[in-house]
Amino acid sequence: MTSKSINRIRRVLCAFLGLSAAATASSAAQPAYDFYICANINRNYVIGSRIETVNGLYQLNEAGEWQHFGVNDTTLSAFAFSPDDRDVIFTSALNGIWVSWDGGESWRQTNSWDMTEGRDVAVDPHAPEMVYLALPSGIAVSTDRGHTWERRENGLPERGKYTQTIEVDRTTKGRVLAGCEKGVFLSEDAGAVWRRVLPTATTVNDLEQSPHDPQHWLAVTDTHGAWSSRDGGETWTAVDGLPIKSAIYNVTFDPTHAERLAIASWTDGIWTSEDGGATWTNRDAGLPENPRVYRVGVDPNRGRLYASVFQETLFYSDDFGRTWQADPLAGSLVLSFVSVPRAQP
Repeated sequence: MTSKSINRIRRVLCAFLGLSAAATASSAAQPAYDFYICANINRNYVIGSRIETVNGLYQLNEAGEWQHFGVNDTTLSAFAFSPDDRDVIFTSALNGIWVSWDGGESWRQTNSWDMTEGRDVAVDPHAPEMVYLALPSGIAVSTDRGHTWERRENGLPERGKYTQTIEVDRTTKGRVLAGCEKGVFLSEDAGAVWRRVLPTATTVNDLEQSPHDPQHWLAVTDTHGAWSSRDGGETWTAVDGLPIKSAIYNVTFDPTHAERLAIASWTDGIWTSEDGGATWTNRDAGLPENPRVYRVGVDPNRGRLYASVFQETLFYSDDFGRTWQADPLAGSLVLSFVSVPRAQP
């Protein structure tokens, strides 16, 4: 091989490596998740006011701004995307459930008249046609992507089947946990039969499965404290170090850090743990005085902790609650946080 040929190969190789490095850098800069909230933003609004408010679903865009999409409805409480088609969206609402099959361009209410006041909705990642709706009157299940619904409440108590939250175990098809007025109920056959795995004296407000360990679940309640399960929700242990006589509204795991957890309390503000829940610390410093915190959530792209403070705004922290900054959503109340893995090119 001549020296001229060798130099030509070197130039081609350098150009290839340069392009590869640039492509890698560009890919690394892209967020791995899309991050959404369901919120009411009603600053200065009173009944009869001419102020136009925008409520419902928002996505955090590349510029760091919350961009509204879908129906403008103050009663939306939670939402979920179909795991195999991002254009299919389910929202629990006062009327029951609104479903969009075109990415939020149009919506259709699909529940019957006796399935109203939707509290939460979840989709089975192993069976996207299976959708679960939490209701004050129990649990409804769809087997056809939200087109039709049926009651599945065998095993729930006749009195006290109010269901505030519902989550599908991402490891097993048809395995579902529901947070009800009388405790946590588990179904292993897509809601056909439920059994109580955690009895409580008050409503279970939130249930979350760890993104790091699918056997680890947390449940939080109105006046019965927080509970942890390390065996997929079969048995539960009370969490020490947290307020137990006031409402805990939700709990979140940090997807970027296996040991970090946070809870939101209406009376006791925000508490975080950085040792997997062994110890907890109040993180209200920097928030408005006596913050009534309705929801916490974590952006999985950078581990940013968010807190929705009632009648204030959405706050965020990049050091897991040690310091806080106000997000420009004055007058907002965030009702749920959802993150979805972004399809990579």
